[in-house]
Amino acid sequence: MLKAFRRIVAAVTVVLLAFRAVGSFLSWAEHQEDSVADTWVDEDELEDV
Repeated sequence: MLKAFRRIVAAVTVVLLAFRAVGSFLSWAEHQEDSVADTWVDEDELEDV
């Protein structure tokens, strides 16, 4: 019984860590997209001047 409980706790912990990692990655990727878009806009503005 105790062995099954430990396995369930371990599985839940792994799932929570996986969701946290995916959330962190998506947040990072969204930030990277914003900074690239800002860079492109700046370069276009410089070319127009």
